[in-house]
Order: sequence, then structure tokens, then C-alpha cells
Amino acid sequence: MLLVKEGALAKKLFFIETGCCRCWFNADDGKEITMSFGFEGNFVSSMETIISNEPSWYSVGTLEPTVAYSLPLSEFKERKAKDADFRASYCALVESRLLHYQKLFVSRIKDSPEKRYKELLEHHPEIILRVPQHYIASFLGITSVSLSRIRNRK
Repeated sequence: MLLVKEGALAKKLFFIETGCCRCWFNADDGKEITMSFGFEGNFVSSMETIISNEPSWYSVGTLEPTVAYSLPLSEFKERKAKDADFRASYCALVESRLLHYQKLFVSRIKDSPEKRYKELLEHHPEIILRVPQHYIASFLGITSVSLSRIRNRK
């Protein structure tokens, strides 16, 4: 199920109770590029819409049966403006995601696909166990064939 559509303003913030979501964008050549996954306890939406009221740069959809609670962005923004504890929690979440994405960015530049796959196995086994191989390959920046070769070497 599609929760957020690339190029549209997100209307809600979603909290994943159970299930798995994928965030992806469409490259100029038509390929879907997976940028992240969300699992139980994660929030998903469009940061572009939340922060600057711009259309989303990516889509968010479910990969398996998912129970997610939604909060309209207007209510989220009101609560963030009025509640200091809520605002502090939001800030901590954004900082955590920033560090996560910086690590991914640096890894994509300096690490081999084999090392990126090993890191995924060690630190995010839920992705390996629950996400189809072609989405994992896209997330790692390699083809499904290359991922299959890496897996067979292990």
C-alpha cells in the first residue's frame, strides 16, 4: 500500500506498529532506488513536507501486511509547536536519522558492496530476513545478480 507518493505533499506521519515499509525514488532512467526501510517502532513520512512544505522526494509503501497509526501533519506540527517534550523527542529522532543517513552516504562512497552487505547482515538482519532481494540490492547500490554473487561467497 502506498503511504506517501513521490512528487506529492504528504498528508500524514505514520508510526509502524507491525510490518515493513520501503522508501524509494524513481531515477531519471526509470529505475526505482531504495533509500531506506522502516520497521516496527519507526516513523515514516516525507521530511520535505514536514520541514519545508515541499512535495516529497520519494515514495513510501508497505512491503508486507502492516499496521501503522497515522497522524495528520497539521496535528503533528501543532503539537510540535506547543509541546516542548514532544519537540525534544522529534529533534532527537531527526538527529538520529541524520547520523544514520550520513553513515550510509559515506559507506556508499568508500566501502565495497561486500562490506556494505556485511554491515547490513551485522547491524540490520531484519532487512535481510524480511525484504525481497531486489530491494536489498537497490538499497546497496548493486544489481540483484551482484547481490546473489556476494551472498554465495559467504
